[in-house]
Amino acid sequence: MRINYRQSLLVRAGSVLGAGALLLTGLVGMGVGTTSAAAAGKTYKVAVLLASSDNGYNEAVATGVKDYVRAHLGGKVTVKVLGANFSSTTQLSQLENATINNVYSGVVIVPNDGTALSPAFPTQDGAPVVTVLDPIGPKWNDMQPQMKGVVSTVAVPVSSAAAKQTTGVISYCKAINPCNVVIIVGDPTSSLDHARVTAYDAAFSAHSNIKVVATLAGAYDPATSDTAMANALVANPKINALITTGDQMTEGAQIALQAGSISPSSLYLTGEGGTYIAVKDVRNGSWKSDYINFPVTMGENAMQQLYNAMTKKPVKTWVNADQGPTAPYATKATLKLTPSFKGEWAG
Repeated sequence: MRINYRQSLLVRAGSVLGAGALLLTGLVGMGVGTTSAAAAGKTYKVAVLLASSDNGYNEAVATGVKDYVRAHLGGKVTVKVLGANFSSTTQLSQLENATINNVYSGVVIVPNDGTALSPAFPTQDGAPVVTVLDPIGPKWNDMQPQMKGVVSTVAVPVSSAAAKQTTGVISYCKAINPCNVVIIVGDPTSSLDHARVTAYDAAFSAHSNIKVVATLAGAYDPATSDTAMANALVANPKINALITTGDQMTEGAQIALQAGSISPSSLYLTGEGGTYIAVKDVRNGSWKSDYINFPVTMGENAMQQLYNAMTKKPVKTWVNADQGPTAPYATKATLKLTPSFKGEWAG
């Protein structure tokens, strides 16, 4: 999940107003005065910069942006989606062009690496930016904008989210000694995944009965994770729990377990992302839990805050991406409370 992962109910205030009335209210509220007819008819061009346009999570964020435009902005906004093929260098160039050269009125971005985008902002004085999933800047767990020009972050603190993900494993392991745990991480070289694994290790190390027997690289890919898990089972045939930074990897590991005649439901399996498959498998008991992300909702929230910024309305500087149509830390019991929820992306 890289970036298949991880992550709110929209703050709907004012969204039912017509686009012209929305702009007028925002300008008056900011003390600008009554807008002219020309200003009321202004249109905005928005760039949606994705870490990869071929990635399901990123595509779902873009879908949310477009959904919000169609539902609430009545032709006021046009959207251009650009992918960076998971290249931080490419994305930095795209961001600099979008914000500094006055090509776009605003930017929604899903960073490939939020820290690597910092050079776009030392003297950033152009289009406002809303970042989704990851903050932009050196502090992974600081959700308030860290760089001039970033007006809002739609995300959750990565370390606290990862620590929360471990709670079900820890509870399951209470009566097991040793409780052998396998971790599968998407990209061990990324700062984001490193922060997640650090949080996992810190949480598990506080319990002497929990033993992390393997930390594997799964590349957010079922086939890669299937192979990695199959190899890990040769060295560690007795495992009790599996935790991953992306649902695709839990899905792949499940295939390896079944091939080894191990029933997934006999272990504690969990992942992150809230894919359709993950939600289904938690509901049927194959997985014990999943950390649900809401990428479509995140895209909607991002577009709302960006439009507020472009029209000089108040902006929510942090939108907690854990707020969505079901409980973010999902179990079979919590999902029963929202029987129609199937997830917001395919994986």
